[in-house]
Amino acid sequence: GSLLLESKINPNTAYQKQQDTLIVWSEAENYDLALSFQEKAGCDEIWEKICQVQGKDPSVDITQDLVDESEEERFDDMSSPGLELPPCELSRLEELAELVATSLPSPLRREKLALALENEGYIKKLLELFHVCEDLENVEGLHHLYEIIKGIFLLNRTALFEVMFSEECIMDVIGCLEYDPSLSLPRKHREFLTKTAKFKEVIPISDPELKQKIHQTYRVQYIQDMVLPTPSVFEENMLSTLHSFIFFNKVEIVGMLQEDEKFLTELFAQLTDDATDDDKRQELVNFLKEFCAFSQTLQPQNRDSFFKTLSNMGILPALEVILGMDDIQVRSAATDIFSYLVEYNPSMVREFVMQEAQQNDDDILLINLIIEHMICDPDPELGGAVQLMGLLRTLVDPENMLATANKTEKTEFLSFFYKHCMHVLTAPLLANTTEEKPSKGEPSPYNDDFQTAQLLALILELLTFCVEHHTYHIKNYIINKDILRRVLVLMGSKHAFVALCALRFMRKIIGLKDEFYNRYIMKAFLFEAVMKAFLNNGSRYNLLNSAIIEMFEFIRVEDIKSLTAHVIENYWKALEDVDYVQTFKGLKLRYEQQRERQDNPKLDSMRSILRNNRYRRDARTLEEEEEMWFNTDEDEMEDGEPVLLPTDKSKNDDEIMDHFGKFMERKKLKDGDEKEVLTKSTLTGRQSPSFKLSFSSSGSSKSSLTSHSASSNAPGSPGSPGSPGSPGTIVKSTPHVAAITTKGGLIGLVDYPDDDEEEEEEEEDGDEKEQLAPLTKKSRLGS
Repeated sequence: GSLLLESKINPNTAYQKQQDTLIVWSEAENYDLALSFQEKAGCDEIWEKICQVQGKDPSVDITQDLVDESEEERFDDMSSPGLELPPCELSRLEELAELVATSLPSPLRREKLALALENEGYIKKLLELFHVCEDLENVEGLHHLYEIIKGIFLLNRTALFEVMFSEECIMDVIGCLEYDPSLSLPRKHREFLTKTAKFKEVIPISDPELKQKIHQTYRVQYIQDMVLPTPSVFEENMLSTLHSFIFFNKVEIVGMLQEDEKFLTELFAQLTDDATDDDKRQELVNFLKEFCAFSQTLQPQNRDSFFKTLSNMGILPALEVILGMDDIQVRSAATDIFSYLVEYNPSMVREFVMQEAQQNDDDILLINLIIEHMICDPDPELGGAVQLMGLLRTLVDPENMLATANKTEKTEFLSFFYKHCMHVLTAPLLANTTEEKPSKGEPSPYNDDFQTAQLLALILELLTFCVEHHTYHIKNYIINKDILRRVLVLMGSKHAFVALCALRFMRKIIGLKDEFYNRYIMKAFLFEAVMKAFLNNGSRYNLLNSAIIEMFEFIRVEDIKSLTAHVIENYWKALEDVDYVQTFKGLKLRYEQQRERQDNPKLDSMRSILRNNRYRRDARTLEEEEEMWFNTDEDEMEDGEPVLLPTDKSKNDDEIMDHFGKFMERKKLKDGDEKEVLTKSTLTGRQSPSFKLSFSSSGSSKSSLTSHSASSNAPGSPGSPGSPGSPGTIVKSTPHVAAITTKGGLIGLVDYPDDDEEEEEEEEDGDEKEQLAPLTKKSRLGS
């Protein structure tokens, strides 16, 4: 490779190793160098060579004391009261600048220089010289003063800052920093601060100390951000006290304003007063925004106190009034304030909007105002809408909702949101996906411009989030309002990102493997829009093509039987020629295996069904509200919906729904050519559990799986299902335990978890019995 840097290792240069991958040093005046390494090993190798040249131990982080002094000189320095500064005269400025520059590398000399400057009141004398130099237009002297004042900043001393930032000195300090020797013309910082920057008191501040603190903080912040040059690697840590000075000033300002109840009361009164003119209100909102921004510097405990004070003062009702105004700038500032509140305490905002809903119409609810501003964002790039969508997501995120002994915030707020707000959020989606067909004969969004497409993509992103986190609330809404059908209209959009958002929404629904959703998709033939988009995309190898194939691959891999059958029976002709991936042929194979098992159930023994399709329990369980929802809706199910008969009084509805729901998540059935394994049980003194598997091939294609058990077997008794020593034989028996009837070839099975060791023992016993004993009348699979 080419040579990047060539530098001789000087025996007297102070090399410093930082953060394990950085070596920094200085060569000549104002010439700092740094070597950065990608790996620690490389840094260590060079560092060892430097230490070898200088005769130092590689374990040190700095090779030299920052100033080369003999022990005697150091002893003299420690014992002497401080440095002797040259007289503050024009002719000695160069000497003083040199003294400051040579003192900065040594912590000891920095300390002594700072003490000398403090004790002799030297800074004020320097600022008097500054006026003389300006009057005489002594450019050389002004350049020396720039170097001196910059060096004093790097001394990092609070006591010196107190002097420099005092009312009488600060503007002269800024004046000194205008004359940077590296610039041909001086900057005009003082002119900006005195003429351009205006201090506005939106509410008169009676405390002079507070007012002075605000002025000081603004000017010091300006010095830090605009006046001082960008610090070098060495200087970065030398300005930590300046950062702290600004930080503590902000904390003081927030504290003093927070304690002034008269000030805050007047502020909120004027904000919400109809008589306040627009300009004044804009200033008030901007002040409140700045006030909240300052609060971010507070410690957590103080920030709690700050937001509680604002809440008690009525900040949320005030924001509601401001957000209802026409002025875009005022609304934008109010949105920023609202974001501070939501990020700090979303529960406080949720509680307010729920209380408000009891008194006001939906149209003027705070959360609906936020949604409307998101929808009506005038920015072509929808910058404000993106911010508001993030706030809405935080508000509807169950992860940050509280649950107490008395109430569950999640239940209450989500019920409120879906009742009062969801229709406002989905209004643009429904308006732009009408079922009326344009001239081409295919459904497509009426308004397909870029801004509308971006908005619809944002809404779909939030709805996808809801599908993932809100379970039964969003399920109820999607099915009742036929939302998925309307979303899939967007598959015809000319904007690929919108079509992908619509597909992602459907993919998230299918990913839940929920049979309620699956039946809804099949009944309404919702794959049709996806198939059209897939075929219209043709042979193009793009993200849409890959995303659609991935969705069908998921259905195949997870063996979602109902959707597999639906896709093959309705869309196979369109898919059979797709051979560049094996997904669709794999789906067809799954379908055929499924049909074979239905037509000839003796191909699989009941033992292999029980062994290979053990359902997996999900960590999440249905909540009480979900159970209530399922129970209430079950009466309204149309023909073909699942009918569940409880096994016995000891099993509650929740367990039955759990069995049925988990059945659709099981692993694929073993492929066809397995040997028939039927076992005969020779139990003595115990009756084995029995199951009867029956299929009917009537015109309606109904199949039913009925599980029977001896009525004498109580749960947990030796002969009951799930008890030890109860082999999984297939025997005819008496009264039924559970019946699950579905339409379209779906089979539900109530399974019982057995111990793995018992299964292995049963398998061995069963194999022996199969060889030794013929099939008895008791072990029979009827079809």
